[in-house]
Amino acid sequence: MKMENNVYISFVCQRCLQPLCLDPTFSNVGEHRIAELSLPLFSPPDVELEFQNTNFDHFIPAFSLTDSSNGSNGFTILGDAEASNLSYHMKVASGLFDIISGNTEINHPLCEECTDALLDIMDQHFRMIEDDCLHYKLYLEKLNKEGDYDIQTLTRELEELCKEETRLSEELKSCEEEERCVKDDIAKAEADKEQIENDEDRFWKQYNKYSRDLFCLEDEYRSTEYQLNYAQFHLDRLKKTNVFNTTFHIWHKGHFGTINNFRLGRLPSAPVDWSEINAAWGQTTLLLVALARKSNLTFQKYRLVPYGSHSYVEVLADHKELPLYGSGGFRFLLNPKFDSAMVAFLDCLQQFKEEVEKGKSGFNLPYRMEKGKIKDSGTGKSYSITIQFNSEEQWTKALKLMLTNLKWVVAWVASQFCND
Repeated sequence: MKMENNVYISFVCQRCLQPLCLDPTFSNVGEHRIAELSLPLFSPPDVELEFQNTNFDHFIPAFSLTDSSNGSNGFTILGDAEASNLSYHMKVASGLFDIISGNTEINHPLCEECTDALLDIMDQHFRMIEDDCLHYKLYLEKLNKEGDYDIQTLTRELEELCKEETRLSEELKSCEEEERCVKDDIAKAEADKEQIENDEDRFWKQYNKYSRDLFCLEDEYRSTEYQLNYAQFHLDRLKKTNVFNTTFHIWHKGHFGTINNFRLGRLPSAPVDWSEINAAWGQTTLLLVALARKSNLTFQKYRLVPYGSHSYVEVLADHKELPLYGSGGFRFLLNPKFDSAMVAFLDCLQQFKEEVEKGKSGFNLPYRMEKGKIKDSGTGKSYSITIQFNSEEQWTKALKLMLTNLKWVVAWVASQFCND
């Protein structure tokens, strides 16, 4: 609204918000016309009036211009006559718009375009009402043509329909109750299904774990079985093995008897070193001691002491030590202790032979031994085991025959204790 020399009063369209300029006739409405407009209009049933797919909603309420003396509007009216005239016209126009807006579903004022659109919608609504009236009229004529109806028959039909409705309602309630039960059963079944799925997952996890453990145990069982077969094979092989023969290998090398490849004896053509001879005597002493311990035999008068290359024979009566080792040389020839030790060793071997013959096992050594000599049964010749007053060939021969007898003793012990 603008106040200059000429006064222009504008309202806003309640639909499109465009400014409006009212016709001057709005200011000349009498009290009788206002009373007529205040009467309530016919309001059709709830019908949605559409204009371009939108409703005529109330966006901005119509405003009224009051006196500016209180400073509430921010407008200043110049001149008393003009202010009074303007206030009256605004009150009349505002009252008309309030009356129209109160009697209809559309807020006023409206611009010309919005009014035309509203009229079009009302025309469409009017035609729809005319069509409904026409349909009602046709249906009324149809009823008049069909004639009067029997009230009692209609009443009975109504009662039957009411009973049917009651029965269907009860059936509906029963179906709803059954539906609730079915839903409960479905929920319970779903819970059971979830529990079963969890149990199934747990079962498969346990199954996989047990399967893996089974495979590991089977693999371990097969491995253990192979190890057992391997150990059994070696055990059988060891049972068939003569421990004494394996540990003390007695054989011959030319004119020499050997034990674990150590030659026992000397020849002018083959001067064996005394360290080898002493080692051979140490192995021989250890073998005879092991055989006696295995047979629970204790030698009389002597005790064999295996001490490697320095083994010796202890005379129990005198507590003297007779060395089973030598160093050679002229001084060695004047020392008879080495010869006495070899004679004592041969006596211990003879004691072992006599102990075996007591058991009536029929065991006999191939070569006879007595008083430091060994007799060859094939030639009938005896060989002394001492060095003094003896040749190296005969001494070497006697040692070879002694090792042969010792090998036979090893075979007898192995045959007697094979089960052990």
